[in-house]
Amino acid sequence: MNRVLIVCTGNTCRSPMAEAMLRDLAARNGKPLEIRSAGVATAEGLPISPNAAAALRKRNLALPDRSSMLSADQVVWANLILTMTSGHKRAILERFPEALSKTYTLKEYALRGDPVMDDVAEAERLYSEWQVRQTLGQNLTPEERARLFELQRRIPDFDIADPFGGPLSVYEQCADEMEDILMTLVEKLDRDS
Repeated sequence: MNRVLIVCTGNTCRSPMAEAMLRDLAARNGKPLEIRSAGVATAEGLPISPNAAAALRKRNLALPDRSSMLSADQVVWANLILTMTSGHKRAILERFPEALSKTYTLKEYALRGDPVMDDVAEAERLYSEWQVRQTLGQNLTPEERARLFELQRRIPDFDIADPFGGPLSVYEQCADEMEDILMTLVEKLDRDS
């Protein structure tokens, strides 16, 4: 993996902050990564939000370029696509189903190999089976339904909340959350290499 695309909604808050932080962490850890960011619902050329810029400056990080709308060329370019939410992931896969094998939420990718991902796979299997059975006028057994609900309670939230419009403290909390996840991701790159 050497080309990472980070995606959020407007490409003015979360994804540019994650881009700057991952670029810095990769450089400090000797990881040859190319990193870009984009938005699923933005206009080209918008500046990074003032509070996102302040959060990055506080960390002495260079500000990324202006916003970029997610494009087919970017999807093809990327070896790995990391999204801020499950909704962003779905939006990408609806438009670019061929990106399935390389698209993850940031938290989901950082948790690869963690036992919780076995729970996620089981829940996805049960949910898919439930959908098929509903189409056929059937339902899950009470045991299967109980297991699905148990798994849903145990599975962590894979979304990073949008700080848009919030005070600087909310942006800093968002940056702190992403930085912790990105450090885990970079450490895993060491083990995967």
